[in-house]
Amino acid sequence: MENYRKSAHCIYDIKHHIVWITKYRKPVLMGKIAIRTRKLTRKICQTNDVEILAGYVGKNHIHLLLSVPPHLSASKLV
Repeated sequence: MENYRKSAHCIYDIKHHIVWITKYRKPVLMGKIAIRTRKLTRKICQTNDVEILAGYVGKNHIHLLLSVPPHLSASKLV
């Protein structure tokens, strides 16, 4: 039970694996763009009470494993 998250009325363990890929797999996520993308992702997750369990910013894609509260759907998160 230590891996579960709690809110006022429920106990949950909802995880989403999200992958974003650049158009035509062009390697544009490098240097300052990758750093800015990482900062924005962390900030958005923090404001929505989403916990980042694992994440990776590659040259042409972003992988995220997120623990999401039940009131937030995957489509609203993305």
